[in-house]
Amino acid sequence: MADRVLFIGWGTPVRGAEERGLEVFNEALGLLGRMQQDDRIEAFDVCLMEPNGDLNGFVLVRGSAEQIDALRMDDDFRRSTADVLLIVDHLRHIAGYTNEGVARQMAIWQEAIAKVPQRV
Repeated sequence: MADRVLFIGWGTPVRGAEERGLEVFNEALGLLGRMQQDDRIEAFDVCLMEPNGDLNGFVLVRGSAEQIDALRMDDDFRRSTADVLLIVDHLRHIAGYTNEGVARQMAIWQEAIAKVPQRV
């Protein structure tokens, strides 16, 4: 079961590049689909947001730490990222934790909190 995630979020599409934007979007999803079929990632979800002025959509990629690290270093993924950077504003890649990864992170936080004098 996946314990890591990569959040890939984006803002407004570049005006005048909408057709290319759809091509890049479909190519990126095709790449992730092939990676999932090859067990290079566990799964991914695509979310499109209602108009809000900040986040137009995101993809949440799930996998092990090794899978997420390998994804971020994969040449095809990096090429796809370069393509995306030219057709959307505010691209973000944010690594995070899920499932058992959350439990490990919470244990680290609990250790840190125990070192801080608590005030009432």
